[in-house]
This record gives sequence, C-alpha cells and structure tokens, in this order.
Amino acid sequence: MAAGGSTQQRRREMAAASAAAISGAGRCRLSKIGATRRPPPARVRVAVRLRPFVDGTAGASDPPCVRGMDSCSLEIANWRNHQETLKYQFDAFYGERSTQQDIYAGSVQPILRHLLEGQNASVLAYGPTGAGKTHTMLGSPEQPGVIPRALMDLLQLTREEGAEGRPWALSVTMSYLEIYQEKVLDLLDPASGDLVIREDCRGTILIPGLTQKPITSFADFERHFLPASRNRTVGATRLNQRSSRSHAVLLVKVDQRERLAPFRQREGKLYLIDLAGSEDNRRTGNKGLRLKESGAINTSLFVLGKVVDALNQGLPRVPYRDSKLTRLLQDSLGGSAHSILIANIAPERRFYLDTVSALNFAARSKEVINRPFTNESLQPYVLGPVKLSQKELLGPPEAKRARGPEEEEIGSPEPMAAPASASQKLSPLQKLSSMDPAMLERLLSLDRLLASQGSQGAPLLSTPKRERMVLMKTVEEKDLEIERLKTKQKELEAKMLAQKAEEKENHCPTMLRPLSHRTVTGAKPLKKAVVMPLQLIQEQAASPNAEIHILKNKGR
Repeated sequence: MAAGGSTQQRRREMAAASAAAISGAGRCRLSKIGATRRPPPARVRVAVRLRPFVDGTAGASDPPCVRGMDSCSLEIANWRNHQETLKYQFDAFYGERSTQQDIYAGSVQPILRHLLEGQNASVLAYGPTGAGKTHTMLGSPEQPGVIPRALMDLLQLTREEGAEGRPWALSVTMSYLEIYQEKVLDLLDPASGDLVIREDCRGTILIPGLTQKPITSFADFERHFLPASRNRTVGATRLNQRSSRSHAVLLVKVDQRERLAPFRQREGKLYLIDLAGSEDNRRTGNKGLRLKESGAINTSLFVLGKVVDALNQGLPRVPYRDSKLTRLLQDSLGGSAHSILIANIAPERRFYLDTVSALNFAARSKEVINRPFTNESLQPYVLGPVKLSQKELLGPPEAKRARGPEEEEIGSPEPMAAPASASQKLSPLQKLSSMDPAMLERLLSLDRLLASQGSQGAPLLSTPKRERMVLMKTVEEKDLEIERLKTKQKELEAKMLAQKAEEKENHCPTMLRPLSHRTVTGAKPLKKAVVMPLQLIQEQAASPNAEIHILKNKGR
C-alpha cells in the first residue's frame, strides 16, 4: 500500500511539473504588441576573468591569491582562516592565459542574435581599479576587445539579413556617453552639457538630445568612436596610470522594417558598459579632484549593489533612481535585456579585499532575473501617390449625376464587366473628398495588392452594384428624412415664438392703460381720536349704542 501511495504521489508530481512546463512554454510566445502574459525569465549570466600579473609591480613574484578549478569555478584564500579556501561557481571562468577571443566567443557573441529578434542585450565590465576592465572592453590594435569584435560581427549580421530579397531592411545607429560625477555627458558632442534621463509610457529609458550616428561599416564606427573615446575622462593614480574616472556606455541600436505587409518594425538595443573601478583612497592616494571623482564612483557602485540586493530579496522598491548609473542600467538589471556581467579580478595579494568584494557582487548578480521581450510594432507603410479620377473625387450624389443613364440602373447585372481598377472598386458609401488622402492611398494600394495576389472572395473595398445602389438609396432617404425633421422642428419653434409674442401683446393694454381713462375713487375719511374726560366716557359707556374710541398711554 505504501508503494502504491508513493506511486500515485509521484504521478501527481509529474503531472504538476508537466503543467508548469506547458505554462512556461506558453509564456515564451510573447511580443511587445498585444501580449498579456509575462515573458520568460532570463538570468543574468556572469563570467569572471583573472588577469595575469603586471610586470614591474610590487608583489609580482608572490603566489596568486586566486586559483581556477575548472572552466566555471574558482577558489580564493579565506582571510579568516588561511587553511581554508572560498569556492565560487559562475557561468564561465577565464584564467590568466585566456585571450580576448576566448572571452568574446564564449560569453558575448551568443547574445548578438537576440538583437535581430528585436530584443535588448547588455555587457557590463565590473571590477576594482586596475583589474583590466577597459582592456577587456576596448583592448588594443593587436588584441581588440569586446566592443570592436561585437560591432564587427553585428554589422556583418545586419548586412546579411538586410540584403536585397530578404524580408527585413536593417539600419544601425550608435551613441556614446559617460557618467562623470553624476552628470550624463555626450562623448560624440561634448558641448551638449549635462543630459537628462527620461522614461516613456512603456518603461523604456530614454536620453533626449543624445547624438545618434548611423553606421553601415566598421570604418564608419571607428570614424565616430575613436575621437569620442579621447573625450572620456581619465586620470593617474598610484594603482593605474590611466584610470577611468567615469562610467562609459556605448549604445548600439538596430532598427528593422519589414518590406512586405503587415510592415512590422523591430528595435533591438545593445549596451556595452565599461564601469569605473571601486577605489580605496588609502591605497590610491587620491586628493582634491581625484578624491571627489572617487567618491562619486564609489557611491554609484554602492547603489548598484543595493539594486542587486533589492532584486534578489524581492523588495517592493528598487532604488534605481538613487544614481544616474543605476537609472541607466534599469533595463540591464531586472529589466528586459539579455545581460552579461564580466567581473575582472587581479591575482595580487594586495588586491585581495577588492577581489573578494568583486566576487561577492558577481555571485549576487547571477541571481538577478530579467524578462526579455520582443520590441515589435506595426507601422503604416509609406506608399506613393495614387491618381484618382473625377468620379472618385466626387461624392455619391455628384458621382450619380456624372454617370451615364445606363449606369444608373440598379438592377442591371454585371457578369461580363471588365475587371475595374482598385480605385474604381472603392466603396462610395463614404465621400472620397472627405477622406484623408494618405488613408485613401493606403486603402487603394492594399486593394491592388490583394487583387494582384489573387485573393479569394469579394474584393476588400468593393461591394456588388445592387447592394451598393440600395445602400446609397437608403442613405439618401435617411438624409432627406433628417432634413425634413429639422425643417419641421424649425417651423414648430417659429410657431411657439409667435404665440408667445401674441400673448404679450394681449396683456400689454391692461397693464399700460393711460391715467386719464382710470376711475379715480375718493380717499376714505380718516378716523379721529378725541380725548374726553373720564366722567363723560363713563356716561357714554352706559348708553347701549355708543361707539367709544379710547386712547391709553402705555406708560400709565
């Protein structure tokens, strides 16, 4: 009996799991337009890169404090107990001998295909100062980094998918900005000043006034990107001679337009972010301006950690607005982007605390859940002008008078009539002169397109002549009836006004009669009060027919 009960319980569990899988598969089919289900989750993927020792620095001969175990895990010495080690596991681990191509092909290249599906993607380089973040993102002419490799492959993909004969036409634009001391600066146009970050009704983050440059080849990208990179703020510290003093964000936008009906549009964004490194001012020796820059960098990274913790704990409020950096990364962390975090760490023991902090942040970040969706919309296709005949530009009554007597017969059959053009098939129930010309052109072109493709059934914009004429006649009768009722209403209103005026004239003589015709009546005599002695009053009171008027003083 116990075995039978466990078997039934196992079956119920399998049924529940299959139902959950089916519901999850149903959630996968979602786009931006008209979708009510939540998109499927996509966890933030985390890769860790360990840079090699830098020649000529202190501690270069010491053993490293980090050691890789396999392609996904590593261990670091426990500072509380040197006999133990702390183990971390991520989506990918790249050791000291890994190349730029290994990191790009293993972690970044797979997410580029999502851009052609109308989805967003982001790549973030995180780590302490001097850990190699800028080298990972930019690289050198001999060893190009993530940004040049991604742009080269993305432009190649757009050329292939947007070639002649393909259903989509693609275009690529780029923008480049930095966040320096909580100011958003356009690196392509440094004179634009501090820019604001906005959010539209769909929750998309926008930066009004940000420069966008169209690019069609990698040469176009280099022509805009290299001068803009020299505008980024850098400075020298004790740990790094060219330390990034700002967060740099390269935004690449891929727009797709469908060449045939229903003329859909897709938009995918790629964020390539080189974060400034956290700094310990006791070791960097920052003073003055460098100290102020370091404070702004550490504050924004601290808010970034708070955002990650709030997302992992499921808090009702996520502090995106506490920093310009987190406000801009709202789509990358907990938003709608496929995100890759590349945590850069250093092997030297003097970077031990920074390395542990970076690994802990990376471990928390891999628990963040994003929900990517397809940014797709329907847009009307721009058509060429359509020439209309005189009959089409006239309304139904005018068109009826313009037609010949043989066309006015309602019951005349048209089985042998020649196929008319799309403009002649347009239903005349609505006056063409009152329609929007752009809408009229779209309707006519759509009707011609359906006619050329041999659509089955009646044409979209035409009806049989008998029904058309009957409907026209019904509409004209209704219009005449409405006009007749309006005329009758006006007559009734005029009649009521005449009656009111007549009543006023009848009452006017009695009210305004001249004074000479009035009968003047005499005024009534006033009664007089006579004060008499008290004895005389008593004598008169004794008589029965006496009329006495007595005035008494109120005070007596």
